[in-house]
Amino acid sequence: MKRREFLRAGAFACAAAVAYPLFSKFSYALDPDTFEIEETTILRLQEGLNSGKITAVQLIETYRKRIDEIDKGGPSINAIIELNPEATDIAESLDRERKEKGARGPLHGIPILIKDNIDTADRMMTTAGSLALLGSIPAQDSFVAKKLREAGAIILGKTNLSEWANFRSSHSISGWSGRGGQTRNPYALDRNPCGSSSGTGAAVAANLCVVGIGTETDGSVVCPSSSCSLVGIKPTLGLISRAGIIPIAHSQDTAGPMARTVTDAAILLGALTGVDARDKATTGSRDKAQADYTKFLDPGGLKGARIGVHRKSFGFNDHVDKLMEELIKEMKSSGAVFVDPAIIPTAGRFDDSEFEVLLYEFKADLNAYLAGLGPNAPVHSIKEIIDFNEKNAEKELRYFGQDIMIKSESKGSLSSKGYLTALQKNHALTRSQGIDLVLRKNKLDALIAPTGGPAWLTDFVNGDCFGGGYSSASAVAGYPHITVPAGYVSGLPVGISFFASAYSEPTLIKLAFAFEQLTQVRRKPQFISSTKMVNAQTSNPKEVNRKVFLI
Repeated sequence: MKRREFLRAGAFACAAAVAYPLFSKFSYALDPDTFEIEETTILRLQEGLNSGKITAVQLIETYRKRIDEIDKGGPSINAIIELNPEATDIAESLDRERKEKGARGPLHGIPILIKDNIDTADRMMTTAGSLALLGSIPAQDSFVAKKLREAGAIILGKTNLSEWANFRSSHSISGWSGRGGQTRNPYALDRNPCGSSSGTGAAVAANLCVVGIGTETDGSVVCPSSSCSLVGIKPTLGLISRAGIIPIAHSQDTAGPMARTVTDAAILLGALTGVDARDKATTGSRDKAQADYTKFLDPGGLKGARIGVHRKSFGFNDHVDKLMEELIKEMKSSGAVFVDPAIIPTAGRFDDSEFEVLLYEFKADLNAYLAGLGPNAPVHSIKEIIDFNEKNAEKELRYFGQDIMIKSESKGSLSSKGYLTALQKNHALTRSQGIDLVLRKNKLDALIAPTGGPAWLTDFVNGDCFGGGYSSASAVAGYPHITVPAGYVSGLPVGISFFASAYSEPTLIKLAFAFEQLTQVRRKPQFISSTKMVNAQTSNPKEVNRKVFLI
């Protein structure tokens, strides 16, 4: 079964959650006439920063105010787990540098939120949402944090997540952690933001930052991006170093950009690439990584492109299927050529072996990460985490258990035959016999599929209720995968996936950008309490712009 299915293991019912009041639209402007931060972009902010109309310090103050009023108060999205107490000082320094030397690049002075499993050697903790790691401050920055600082970005804070990146229990609730509580979907507060980069997804969607960074093992960048109407890029394994990121599995883990536009996601991706001695997987990207992916932003990128339709990821929701058919027609009108169907022949045959590999690698990789924290770390092994959770069951195990952690702890070393066999099977079925085969056979530039369905109701009794979508083949293969806002079903976002072979980011970004410019789907959330209130706000859904594809 698929990873997001075994992470819920039998939670087939979706029960309603607590209702929240309806909140009116929030609006925040640095300058009432010119600089609203809602739905702003990196380049728009750079225009203001370079002209002197706004400063990085003002940006930090404005985003903090919005976080206070929207994330902690008002609709209480609860996406932020910790704010950086040094952000204003960093902004002041970057403002001075801009005046004296000019900007370092497009991220100079830009506030960014990162997931709370990405190390920062500052006054913020890195906990993966677990109370077991409270007080843990790594001795050095992760590669991701280091690259952000070098680019002049300001790490505004850290986002909540599904605890341990959603690899603790088969009955988990995405977006919940012992430390951070439950993150809500800003499009409907009773709905789930999807995991495990749920906090980053909700924060970027709610305009609590310009762009953010999530991490993915299988679906954890693309699913929250789809559920929160964002662009999410899960890059080729090794394009971005994982050094200093609390792991699940080195054969699949990666960080990735989450943004409201393809342009912003491309800017952020380019800033994060590079070979890192702390992560040997990055050596393969030496001649393939790009420092600037914006050069592939081609509004005519769909013309002549050969795209396969991965039909095996369809059929889980009639409304989503109808939406995808409309989108295929739109892309055909722009000159795209479709091969339909173009199914990955091995789809579904590597689900059990994927889980087996993750269990083995989680134990080995997490123990190695904890050992790297040194003797003063709060916990030193996965066994100590399991024991901590048992001792603090009222806080950590109140909604679901830790059966996945217990299974992982029981596994042997990475030299075990069971592990090596499963890993070899994964790579063969998803690469040469999977994605590469269907691309080559049909002479395709990329494949498409629905990323996921409308967000499910957050349910503290039954856990997650994921319906369907695409992520696993690309995740297991270590291949790139981009999701783009595709439309809305009853006001809930749905994403479309573009995916291909290793290091095909330039092609995927070209296709994703052209699709985005063609459809112009994204609209900002209104923080409604429930999708039951959608029709109250839109008296006649047929009057909505056709490009929104509201079904």
